[in-house]
Amino acid sequence: MKSYNDTLQQLLKFGLDISQIKDIDLLLEKILSEARSFTGCDAGTIYVKEGSWLYARYSQNDTVHSQLAPHRTSVYTNITIPVDNSSIAGYVAATGHMLNIPDVYQLDGSAPYSFNRSFDALTSYRTVSQLVFPLTSMRGETVGVLQLINAKQPDNSVVPFQGDDESGIHYFAVTAANAIERAKMTREIILRMNRMAELRDPKETGPHVNRVAAYAVALFEGWAARKGLGGDEVDRTRDILRMAAMLHDVGKVAISDTILKKPGRFTPDEYELMKLHTVHGARLFPDLYSELDEAAATVALNHHEHWDGNGYPGHISLATLKPLPGYEQPDGTARGKKGEEIPLFGRIVAIADVYDALSNRRCYKEAWDEAAVLEELKKDSGTVFDPELMEVFLESVDTMRQIAAQFPDPPDAHN
Repeated sequence: MKSYNDTLQQLLKFGLDISQIKDIDLLLEKILSEARSFTGCDAGTIYVKEGSWLYARYSQNDTVHSQLAPHRTSVYTNITIPVDNSSIAGYVAATGHMLNIPDVYQLDGSAPYSFNRSFDALTSYRTVSQLVFPLTSMRGETVGVLQLINAKQPDNSVVPFQGDDESGIHYFAVTAANAIERAKMTREIILRMNRMAELRDPKETGPHVNRVAAYAVALFEGWAARKGLGGDEVDRTRDILRMAAMLHDVGKVAISDTILKKPGRFTPDEYELMKLHTVHGARLFPDLYSELDEAAATVALNHHEHWDGNGYPGHISLATLKPLPGYEQPDGTARGKKGEEIPLFGRIVAIADVYDALSNRRCYKEAWDEAAVLEELKKDSGTVFDPELMEVFLESVDTMRQIAAQFPDPPDAHN
């Protein structure tokens, strides 16, 4: 059993750690991971409340995960639960009451909620104990639900959650709810910036930028694992990359409607103007007050550079749009960045952006099937794309599918 001092230190560290995370999705993942670590439980799900529904944003299960291939995670789910008494999580969201259930298969028949056994049946998992808390902010608003599953002893036997777990998780829940509200505000600011671009360019939808950002983070995680990187530095990088990737095409706000909304092919002159969205995007972050400013400028400027040097805008001055000294080509244009001259974030978002563009319907094309998309990406490995990152991407296709399912386009998109 942990001492009072150890418990206090862990809770204080949790509060400090999540106060530094700005992205809502990475924050939710961190909250769930830390709550599971605090209680020593095998699994859990964190739900976000939107209107009268709960959306499962992250699920973790050590037992199920151990059966997956290396570096594979089952993070994204499509579970949606009404905020009512028909389920355990729905009851907690509706009433604001915590539940500590020793065995969900032995619920009292008088309980107003019930346990859905479908996940257990699908995975041969056995859910026993649950500790379920509402995530209620200081303003008294329930913003989500934290559901912890199967508290474990050191010998891995499943036991009920203890009273000490309840008091500690109560602090987790209050701290987490307020952090979630702050992160949702940050996400909304970024989405508003993208909605400005969407008003100009119908291809820049909210689901598109969310998918590209999530693909980019998953790709970075795979790359970091391959390089043996880990710890707080990777967590902070994921946080910054996700938000920066969402802003990859924000520079399109400066491109003329006659070009953005042209249904046919661009003329050579129109294409040259279109390529300047990379520069305009970088120019939106002229004063680098934070790591996010620097990362957003880097992604906006570099996500159309090619590994072989044939991308754009190349080595140019943001102020003059002229080639930097020493990078002039015979025709007067700037030489493209190539290889590792292209910043890592730019190389990552390049793959994520093209994968999403090919995989989804647009006003000018139908969605490609997955086999054709992957074949196209493989063909461009080593020319358009960083070949090592492409290897990591192809190893992570199952994760990318889960991300795509989490952020679908609305039915009327691109009509």
